[in-house]
Amino acid sequence: MWKRLSLNAFILMGGLVMMNFFDSIVGGSGEKIRRPAVSGTFYPKDSDQLRQSVDRMLSEASPPQIPGRIIALISPHAGYTYSGHVAAHGYAAIKGKPFRRVVIISPSHVESFQGAAVYNGDAYQTPLGTIPVDKAFCSRLTSKDSLIKHTEQGHRIAFQGRGEHALEVQLPFLQRALQDFEIVPIVMGDQTLETCRALGAAIAALAKDSDTLIVASSDLSHYHPYDEAVKLDRKVIDAVARWDYLSLLHNLSTRSWEACGGGPIAAAMMASEEMGATQAKILRYANSGDVPPGDRSHVVGYVSAVLYKPSGEAGLELPDAELGEKEKETLLQISRGSVASAVRGGNPDDYSPPVDEALQEDAAVFVTLKKHGELRGCVGSVLATEPLAMAVANAAANAALNDHRFPAVREDELAELDYEISVLSPFRRITDVAQLKVGRHGLLIEKGNYRGLLLPQVATEHGWDAVTFLEHTCVKAGLPPTAWKEPEADIYIFSANVFGKVE
Repeated sequence: MWKRLSLNAFILMGGLVMMNFFDSIVGGSGEKIRRPAVSGTFYPKDSDQLRQSVDRMLSEASPPQIPGRIIALISPHAGYTYSGHVAAHGYAAIKGKPFRRVVIISPSHVESFQGAAVYNGDAYQTPLGTIPVDKAFCSRLTSKDSLIKHTEQGHRIAFQGRGEHALEVQLPFLQRALQDFEIVPIVMGDQTLETCRALGAAIAALAKDSDTLIVASSDLSHYHPYDEAVKLDRKVIDAVARWDYLSLLHNLSTRSWEACGGGPIAAAMMASEEMGATQAKILRYANSGDVPPGDRSHVVGYVSAVLYKPSGEAGLELPDAELGEKEKETLLQISRGSVASAVRGGNPDDYSPPVDEALQEDAAVFVTLKKHGELRGCVGSVLATEPLAMAVANAAANAALNDHRFPAVREDELAELDYEISVLSPFRRITDVAQLKVGRHGLLIEKGNYRGLLLPQVATEHGWDAVTFLEHTCVKAGLPPTAWKEPEADIYIFSANVFGKVE
């Protein structure tokens, strides 16, 4: 193709691209302004049409009353025809509120780079006008961590023929929902836990006031048949509702779940929890198959949600998994059957009785085996990566055969084993160890590649106080006992629904 172009044509083409590039980001006053990249495609280019379209969607949205202070939104970023009615629910929930700064976190569909890019210009522009960048906040933000850079990378309007849309499409909604605000535009070049943690902590450190709103831009699954997409999207939505960003990031990294802005969602959740948010509310879910003419053969999913601090909340509550006695007994049967099958050389799933729908939900579990009151094995998973029934079967088999502290369980021991199952709540990162309640909470401590976990009942069984519990969890991770005090260490608490017979 390129060989067929004359030199003059090639120069002309390149010249036009460069002229368009620079004209699109430098205003007449010398300010660096990020011009619209997708107006006329993702949303109307005409200002009157755009204003009317956004106002109509906002007026038609009917979000529930949020019983507390909204700290963050999760909002989709497809063309308004497809996702605008979903996004409108989030923006209707914050319409007229006195936010003076909006931190917008977007994935990068165009450029790949390490860390997060904070726009180094003066403003973003849409057909509705120019929105100033909070340059002072941006400068302070980028000084917090080397993974957060002050750059136009990810924000460029004409990188390899296209510009990033995921941040831009949030702006007209903000312009019609709020007044007199500045933005902090952030594009994530990667969505690793490390980048999410750095960004979340930096935002929270600078935005403790109630004038700041965080917006995480993300669509959900892409191009699956309608029913399959709904099932996939439900896993992501449930993780948000449970505040389980650790499982969210893990399952996205293995591509078993889908959300192109999973990193922005996790970073927003990490920042929000340090800013006092403890609850998530799903406002609206739909996909492109719900939009006439309703092609359901390959759809894209959209969700609108808020993260908020409940009014009058006394403290952080971690709800246990809700399981009835019948479901608990089924799980105990699965654990016993799985161990027997594994010890005899079979597979854990060789024993799989019929299970209720509740046991098909993804969950993190540990299975503890004891023999005559002495620990014989304990293995589980920190992350919700598989259905509860399967997770119990695998954990039980691994506790019997693969706990490195003990020899494998023999067949002649099976009748002497007692079983205890701990179904874990999502993990919540804490910055104040006073939030740790011994006897109620378990602990997970991470620092770099080191990770240690102790279940809630361990502290009770040994009569530990909070500091001793923290120290033993560090030792379990292979860290010095006092490592929990170091700023690089992450402390997570969780609760557990514990049942079974371990004497």
